[in-house]
Amino acid sequence: QVQLVESGGGLVQAGGSLRLSCAASGRTFSSHAMAWFRQVQGKERVYVAAITWGGSRTYYADSVKGRFIISRNNAQNTLYLQMNSLKPEDTAVYYCASSARTYYIQNYDRKDDYDYWGQGTQVTVSS
Repeated sequence: QVQLVESGGGLVQAGGSLRLSCAASGRTFSSHAMAWFRQVQGKERVYVAAITWGGSRTYYADSVKGRFIISRNNAQNTLYLQMNSLKPEDTAVYYCASSARTYYIQNYDRKDDYDYWGQGTQVTVSS
């Protein structure tokens, strides 16, 4: 049984920082690309950032580029999202996701390319 458990969300003022974590279990974490998505209530879940299975390459949505950093520790089966210079529009529930295929995937920003998701962690940025 694959499990992804996010933590680290909370309430922060605009301009502040938060670090999200996603603890993975149930399959070989290091064989799968990982990603963060976010969702505002009543809206579609959207892509935030992704990282390759080995961690050598990272990808970001334009809205977070230069402010957020995705990373992973394969020895500890953990994915991270360092969020800096937070804005009120970053307020959302953040989900980590594991790619369905092992190693290389074609589209890092497509929800359909990920088969396991965490339960989400709320991030609220006040103005």
